[in-house]
Amino acid sequence: MSIEKVKDYFKKFHIEDRILEFDVSSATVELAASALGCRPQRIAKSLSFKTADGAILVVVAGDVRIDNKKFKETFLTKAKMLSADEVEILVGYKVGGVCPFAVNEGVKIYLDMSLKRFDTVFPACGSSNSAIELSIEELEKYSDFTKWVDVCRQIVS
Repeated sequence: MSIEKVKDYFKKFHIEDRILEFDVSSATVELAASALGCRPQRIAKSLSFKTADGAILVVVAGDVRIDNKKFKETFLTKAKMLSADEVEILVGYKVGGVCPFAVNEGVKIYLDMSLKRFDTVFPACGSSNSAIELSIEELEKYSDFTKWVDVCRQIVS
């Protein structure tokens, strides 16, 4: 099970006991925010894309969307999301539990600037009913990210 992979990964940092597991689904931003009792913006959603170099993850705040122009300028390709089957095969997690921890070899992780406005955020932990609260510094450390990017736009509500 994928949450077990994340727990094993977090053991080397002694933080596996910080993983939160819910009796309800946290597979979407709205469901995760409800399960956690936080604002949806603080959910760190991991989006999976295809590039010429393979699969990448871009971790973004829950209240933003990918800006296609910024994405293309940053990654030199159109934003093309992986299908659900591709996500599981290439990244190592099922949609709803995708996270930036212990991903398959070769998957590069990027953190979007939209996350920097929060002290802590809540990424998933490999299953559709899990999360962990991390500071931005902890997210950097535990995600083994490649670099910070600015590829999003605010959702106008």
